[in-house]
Amino acid sequence: MKRIGMLTSGGDCQALNAAMRGVVKTVLANSKENVEIYGFLDGYKGLIYGKFQMLTGRDFSGILTKGGTILGTSRTPFKTIQDPDENGLNKVEAMKQTYYKLQLDCLVILGGNGTHKTANLLREEGLNVVTLPKTIDNDLWGTDMTFGFQSAVNIATEAIDCIHTTAASHGRVFIVEVMGHKVGWLTLNAGMASGADIILIPEIPYDIDKVIDKIEERDRTGSRFTIIAVAEGAISKKDAKLSKKEYKEKLKKRTHPSVSYEIAAQIQEKTGREVRVTVPGHMQRGGSPCPYDRVFASRLGSEAGKMILDNQYGFMVGYKNREIVRVPLEDVAGKLKMVAPDASIVQEAKLLGISFGD
Repeated sequence: MKRIGMLTSGGDCQALNAAMRGVVKTVLANSKENVEIYGFLDGYKGLIYGKFQMLTGRDFSGILTKGGTILGTSRTPFKTIQDPDENGLNKVEAMKQTYYKLQLDCLVILGGNGTHKTANLLREEGLNVVTLPKTIDNDLWGTDMTFGFQSAVNIATEAIDCIHTTAASHGRVFIVEVMGHKVGWLTLNAGMASGADIILIPEIPYDIDKVIDKIEERDRTGSRFTIIAVAEGAISKKDAKLSKKEYKEKLKKRTHPSVSYEIAAQIQEKTGREVRVTVPGHMQRGGSPCPYDRVFASRLGSEAGKMILDNQYGFMVGYKNREIVRVPLEDVAGKLKMVAPDASIVQEAKLLGISFGD
């Protein structure tokens, strides 16, 4: 008998179900042993408190195109994972006890950066772990792509596309705020795909005067409008010089809902131009996965299933140079894949005339 635990942790995204389906279909179709699937509910919380459902192959039928996660998810921050809960429970020990009580052969964990740090901790504690790279931010180290990213790019791109017509009609500056607190892959790709004129991302601090210079340059050349794609974690050059503590204190005192509204106010004050802000928000995480993500997540899930059949644990299933690969968890945990300011995609965007406000 092979007993497999499975959970999805962190923010949801498209293709979580497709990836789980890929794992289960592969194992069930190729295992020479009977297989039991334990689905832990709401992420690591289900593993901590022993909340799970016994699942069969039928539970994974018809979910390839379904967004979200059939297991539910939650955020369990790594920085507090070793702190006792409100009742004094040791969360790490509780997860281990659940694993051994159910006599699991392995855990399949789908998640992003924080999820992988906890997964690696469980590996260090002696549990058999296989992970899959889920995040719309595409910021996981060790893989060129994460599932959910392309679907989110599609949605963010469509949002900016729709803004073009109303911006052109009214001759306004429009800011579209795209998800991404620490990295700008989503904003960069959606901005380029939709023809944004200015793209502001966390890795390239902006100068508001340079942003305004681009707007005025477009005015001089007869363009009546400007589209600005802003990552929610975009930061000005002035703020980037602050210490982490100083910046957090400044954010607490911010009078605007987000950086996009702050930028809009600065542009209006300095130029007198009408500026509007649109925030697609969690729409970027929702809906059905795009065809690319369905195929990609299925491939990752299939490889994870093969790893389980081979009894190969302690790896994340990644994607490098267009090939599915196995990446040691210790190489992934705690590292972010940032957009390098001198990356070729950034340089190519600048050649197209896109400003990064730098």
